[in-house]
Amino acid sequence: MTTLGATAIRAARRFASSLPALFGVLIFTFLLMRVLPGDPAVFFASGPNSGKEEIETIRKQMGLDKPVPQQLFLYLYDVGRGNLGRSLMTGQNVTKDLRERLPASLELTFSALLIALVLAIPLGVLAALKPGSLVDHGVRLFCALGVCVPTFVSGLLLIYIFYYLFGVSPDPTGRVDIFTTLPPAHTGFLLIDFALAGDFDGWWAAFKQLILPACTMALFVIAPLARITRASMLASLGSDFVRTARSVGLSWWRIIITYALRNAILPVITIAGIVFSTMLGANVLVEKVFSWPGVASYALDALLSSDYAPVQGFVLLMASVFVIVNLVVDVLYGIADPRISIG
Repeated sequence: MTTLGATAIRAARRFASSLPALFGVLIFTFLLMRVLPGDPAVFFASGPNSGKEEIETIRKQMGLDKPVPQQLFLYLYDVGRGNLGRSLMTGQNVTKDLRERLPASLELTFSALLIALVLAIPLGVLAALKPGSLVDHGVRLFCALGVCVPTFVSGLLLIYIFYYLFGVSPDPTGRVDIFTTLPPAHTGFLLIDFALAGDFDGWWAAFKQLILPACTMALFVIAPLARITRASMLASLGSDFVRTARSVGLSWWRIIITYALRNAILPVITIAGIVFSTMLGANVLVEKVFSWPGVASYALDALLSSDYAPVQGFVLLMASVFVIVNLVVDVLYGIADPRISIG
């Protein structure tokens, strides 16, 4: 059996071992939504003054007229068939809503993580090369400010500076402005779809809309990435193999990049995976500030209106993403350090 095949089998086993956790998430979320205050049937019946018949009709549509154990059994049966229910907010199947909105959240999260890594790794390396110096203190101060300032504050500040004062950023209302024609939805990622369509004016318009919310999210996650890079580099630079490499006369930059950074990158990969999963589910404030049509803002709107199905679908989606990200991190571990296997 080839190495790739063995890795795929081990990854499948790891995913299968995560299924009980996903099942527990399903049950916990279902029961949690049922104990929250408020009656969704009253909300969607246009207020507490609606007639009892109208409220009861909506309760039957949502399946709330049945006992909770029966509701749970029917819900698990529907999930097993790939049916996450219907949203009363949009009138569409939750699976369709999530499929339409997930690319927007993924594009924003991937872009923010890329910006954060491009900034955090060099900053962490520079801080580790000169511990206790002005550069080190400056990096730590920058990281502290990024963590202390909430994302909605930094987002509003960036809008004020680049949109209101300087006018270099487009109107922060969605993924593209109203005058841009959307490309054929091959992937749902606008930057990719515009590139595939050969519409580079549209690509540039989508990129300009993306950059401010991506920078807002990146500012918040640079700190953990830069800190773990600094700590790992300090440990790596003080190791025996680095001292040996220096004693044989290798260039300092080759030692840093080839030996020290490669050994220090493993904890960074772990933190990057955790950060990605956290960003995807917790970027609701950024999505609200920039009117970004992602899954987090969709779930928040559903939660505020007691629309059970979208919230349950969102939590299941986030749990599945977390499992998949962990598998990807394991594979990247093996690439970065062949001594480590996914098993």
